[in-house]
Amino acid sequence: MNSDLAYLSAVELAAAIRTKALSPVEVVRFFLTRIEAENPRINAFVRVLPEHALARAAAAEAAVMRGENIGPLHGVPVAIKDLFDFKAGVPNTFGCRVFAEFVPEESATYVQRLEAAGAIVIGKTNTPEFGHKGTTDNLLFGPTSTPFAPGRNAGGSSGGSAAALAAGLVPLAQGSDAGGSIRIPAAWCGVYGYKASFGRVAAAYRPNAFLAHTPFVHAGPMARSVKDAALMLNVMGRSHPRDPLCLPDGGEDFLAAASSKVRGLRVAFSPDLDVFPVESGVGRVVEAALDGFRAAGASVERVKLGIKRPQSEWSALWNRQMAVLYAAMAEDFHEAGIDLVHDHRNQVPVEVIDLIETGRRMSALSSKLDDRLRTEFADALQDVLDDYDALVTPTLACQPVENTTDGRTLGPTRVGGEAVDPGIGWCLTYPINWSGNPAASIPAGLDDDGLPVGLQLVGRRHGDATVLALSQAFEVAHPWHEIYSRAATGSIRDC
Repeated sequence: MNSDLAYLSAVELAAAIRTKALSPVEVVRFFLTRIEAENPRINAFVRVLPEHALARAAAAEAAVMRGENIGPLHGVPVAIKDLFDFKAGVPNTFGCRVFAEFVPEESATYVQRLEAAGAIVIGKTNTPEFGHKGTTDNLLFGPTSTPFAPGRNAGGSSGGSAAALAAGLVPLAQGSDAGGSIRIPAAWCGVYGYKASFGRVAAAYRPNAFLAHTPFVHAGPMARSVKDAALMLNVMGRSHPRDPLCLPDGGEDFLAAASSKVRGLRVAFSPDLDVFPVESGVGRVVEAALDGFRAAGASVERVKLGIKRPQSEWSALWNRQMAVLYAAMAEDFHEAGIDLVHDHRNQVPVEVIDLIETGRRMSALSSKLDDRLRTEFADALQDVLDDYDALVTPTLACQPVENTTDGRTLGPTRVGGEAVDPGIGWCLTYPINWSGNPAASIPAGLDDDGLPVGLQLVGRRHGDATVLALSQAFEVAHPWHEIYSRAATGSIRDC
């Protein structure tokens, strides 16, 4: 097998395995070899599982040879973010030193479904501690780089998954998104990241089934093509009896929906969500890319959302809501005998400690009153989507930052001369988590330095099919696959 296999789509790979044109064992061996050779320059994988993956591949190959009825991802390697449990006798570290040896007792809901569909988990990918910021770096494994510019960050918190895809180390990867953690690294790594509608991908959280009790925390697929993500969503996007917040199964075929025509659809364009500073180089790439929707037959019109509060108020709101979530998480750990704040303070980033302590100080009433601010943004978004089928914005305000050596890489503190929160304030992604709308980051093109720029596409509530169809139409009109030859060498920019 030659290196072309590294960038073969998951749809093509699954078909080739099904028809016996490719062997699952050969495929897994190829990617294991590629990870060994290429991972050191970007640090996408923090744990590779050769024995497990090869054993699964052998079983998958035997099933094909016996003519068994196989799943849609049979024999296809997949990466799992090291924030989610995978029951294979390997640690799930949450990117944190405290949990370096923590071995879960069962796999997360969507991991179970990927395996049931025949996917082969080949390893765990890097993430910041508990996914707390928009960059991928931690005190346990260090930073992950975008393959386009090793030395510059991949984005977070699903940065390892995005970087692995762009470097051709795996065809599919799983991510999660509480403020952009799928879309942010997708933008900086030039891949397609899809945050499904809230509740589309079930998550049977325990011990607290209501951990994400309002639209906020999402999970979804990451891939190099829209159809690959849609295929993965077909597997992940189903209800679960132990998730009280998931959407009911509606028999959707998201892979088929991705091929739907978009002629006549109306797309709204906001260059800045009214109040976000955006680097001019990013804005130019995104505006130029809008012709991809027009070429597919959709119309594009610039709009205002009517947002009045400054972006600093919105990022402060997101931090408060994350604080409540992290305080609850810390309490769960505390009841299990792990006190992050007092016993492990030096092993956890100060930003995480601050979130936990902020959450503990907040009253239930103040937390609920914050939902009124969420409502303001959700209403402004819906005002646009009452008249348009989707909204397009830049995914991020800036380009990849340089990694630091202290495990605490953050985003910029200023964009366009305006102060922004370095954890999340440069991301135009997190407000969309408040409403639960489906959203994707699409590769829009490369800037003057050869770095990828992401375009965020937001759909109506539960409108996953439309977002996927518009994404696929854009990919056909504005293909991006050739950029991965540059990502494979990281030769564009010397950092």
